[in-house]
Amino acid sequence: MLRKLNIKFLIYGCWLLSSITQILTLSCFAEESLKINLSHELKKGNFLIGLKQYLGANSDSSLEKQNITFKTKNDFLELHSFNGLKHKSKKINIVFKEIPLESPFTIERLVFGPFASYESALRQAKNFKEKGYDAVVAYPKNWEVWIPTGENLPDQRLKFKLFKKSFKSRVVPFLVSEYSQQKLQGPLIISSSEEIKINDINVGKKFFIAKDSYGTWTLIQKIKFDEYLKGVLPYEIGPNSPLEALKAQAVIARTWALYNSGRFNIDNYHLCITTQCQVYKTPKVEYKNVNKAIKDTSNLIITYENQPINSFYHGSNGGISASASESWRIDNHFYLNSKIDGLDSLKKFFQLPIKNSYQLNKFLDLADEKFYGNDHYLFRWEKRLSNETLQNSLKKGGLIEEKFDLIDLNIIDRGSSGRVTKLELRFRNYKKPIFLVKDDIRRIFSFLPSNLFTINKLNDNLWLFKGGGFGHGVGLSQAGAIEMAELGFTYDQILNHYYPGTKIKKIEILSQ
Repeated sequence: MLRKLNIKFLIYGCWLLSSITQILTLSCFAEESLKINLSHELKKGNFLIGLKQYLGANSDSSLEKQNITFKTKNDFLELHSFNGLKHKSKKINIVFKEIPLESPFTIERLVFGPFASYESALRQAKNFKEKGYDAVVAYPKNWEVWIPTGENLPDQRLKFKLFKKSFKSRVVPFLVSEYSQQKLQGPLIISSSEEIKINDINVGKKFFIAKDSYGTWTLIQKIKFDEYLKGVLPYEIGPNSPLEALKAQAVIARTWALYNSGRFNIDNYHLCITTQCQVYKTPKVEYKNVNKAIKDTSNLIITYENQPINSFYHGSNGGISASASESWRIDNHFYLNSKIDGLDSLKKFFQLPIKNSYQLNKFLDLADEKFYGNDHYLFRWEKRLSNETLQNSLKKGGLIEEKFDLIDLNIIDRGSSGRVTKLELRFRNYKKPIFLVKDDIRRIFSFLPSNLFTINKLNDNLWLFKGGGFGHGVGLSQAGAIEMAELGFTYDQILNHYYPGTKIKKIEILSQ
């Protein structure tokens, strides 16, 4: 019998919730949105999903042309604005306009980053907080860590910049009809008893429009846990995957979302819809097996020491899983470790750790049916990359200002699974080498499917990257889970394989 676990113990990383008050020292943009209670929504079994970010941002079109239209067919829409305005209609059009301020204001902060991942940014923010700084994680375009300006600066070796900007106007939403325009104040709540079309697409029944911390706005959907999963599973593992693999994906996706529900606390919602979170798209088709997988595992999550785990997953591990510290600048978790992913007989052929390119090349040559998920299209891969391609990526990532003659690529460190954790790049006429560490490698060289690779110099202008897998390699391999399900493994056996030492428990959700 599965034990129930009250969800109030599941809001991991609640130190971030305290950042709501800290935001006021960093930005006054989000002040009006503080009435959204993220912790309370989780306890009620709801996620707040940022469907569309940065509404009202400057673009090629004028601000007045940016709008969101909500429609219903039968029942009325209800709009509630924080300034007390209420409106009922079957069509609501919100337009964002730039309004001059009577009293301009200036924002100052220290900005650290960009970080290649939320995990690395969170680790740095925690380090700052331990030293007494009011640090928060933000995502204006990339993951950053913000702290207020002050006399005592953090370690000068860390890359940071001073953000200082004066604002003479602010972006404001208006309710626009054929005959009138009414100024609104966030957060806005738009709801109906029937499915609402947003810009002519059926999306859901309840939404917020709330200020973010960048001077713009976010369209946020309020959605039940299991309804959210219906928009995740088809795009993360595929609707035609075996039922037991779908069940495993449902449990880890639910667990991951709960564990990571603090990613966008600074902007008053839990999760985004891109690969920075879990890919989510509004369900347009009902998939029988997807629905069954979600229903059969409803409210089940994976726990370790009575807490939800950070249930990382990815496309393919190339036959060997990675520990968490190999992929990000974070501590290892007991349940996330390096191991050969396949039949026990493989362990006779290969022992961990993989320390060098020679050993990894031998491993990569073992592309046979004994591995779980070996039929993934990127289980083994090769990339021939020119100096120009590599230098363009370095320049785009802000690591060099002009192109230099790349003369050497050296793998300095590998993790126990053989994944590259430190890469050195040397240039002619440029004395200082550049080092890429862990997740920065794939952030800068985004064309590499994984960090599990060796490098050969083919000539002065061409490099051969030979590797395996797709993604960070930590936790569950979706290709491996699919094959395990096809071999007859149940979803709990699959989860136990990829997250050893954990337990599956049922969470208790407060009723509406």
